Amino acid sequence: MAIDEAILRELQQQGSDVLPTLRLYGWKKPSVSLGYFQNVTTEVNIPFCRRNDIPIIRRPTGGKAVLHDDDLTYAVIAREDDRLFPGGLVGTYKVISQCIAAGLEKLGVRADMVEEGRPSDGADFQAFCFSAPSQHELLVEKRKICGSAQIRSKGVFLQHGSLLMSFDPLQTCRTLIPSGADAAALQRRVTSLYEYADRAAVDRGICGILKEAFEECLEIRLIDGSLTEAEEKMKSHLLNSKYRDSRWNMEGKRLYED
Repeated sequence: MAIDEAILRELQQQGSDVLPTLRLYGWKKPSVSLGYFQNVTTEVNIPFCRRNDIPIIRRPTGGKAVLHDDDLTYAVIAREDDRLFPGGLVGTYKVISQCIAAGLEKLGVRADMVEEGRPSDGADFQAFCFSAPSQHELLVEKRKICGSAQIRSKGVFLQHGSLLMSFDPLQTCRTLIPSGADAAALQRRVTSLYEYADRAAVDRGICGILKEAFEECLEIRLIDGSLTEAEEKMKSHLLNSKYRDSRWNMEGKRLYED
């Protein structure tokens, strides 16, 4: 999260000629990421997370909670006026979902884009990102496979998303959803890539496949890169002032101002 926000902040300071960034990454251990505005005490099973050594981190982006385990997380950071992402927030969702859908198509998986979002069907699932699709998110056979959230600030946006490789509804219920929630009902709403694609092919090449899909859909060439010196410095600052601070992660409060 510190890396993604550091890229966002440094892009805010740069001119319009700075290139957008696509990051693809996984998680070292099962972890919960909270949306910017979420109340952790009512929407995450904190005792269960502590007993099972599941860290809780608050994202800079909005949306609902995600249990990151066997998933691929993406981050797209660009200027709001970048020609690749017309149409504001909703248009950006649509463009990025088209890229991801094209990547899934390369694996033989057809993902349909939701034209209109719909609310969660029950209170038990309201805190969980995959409980219901938002506009322009992706479904496979009417089940959500990828959830996304965004922040826009000072002319720059950061969009996070989680593409599920596999999905454990029982563990999700234990971690994020109130006691008594029906794991079978959640399974009917959510799916994952391994249900439809060859696991070896996914593990061998998912990042490369998505890279190709973004390049083809956007008619660009992606260049491998690393953090700049300024981004590294900002990342370290954000780690110390924000993302390693329990008051930020649990309450949304900062240790000190920038």
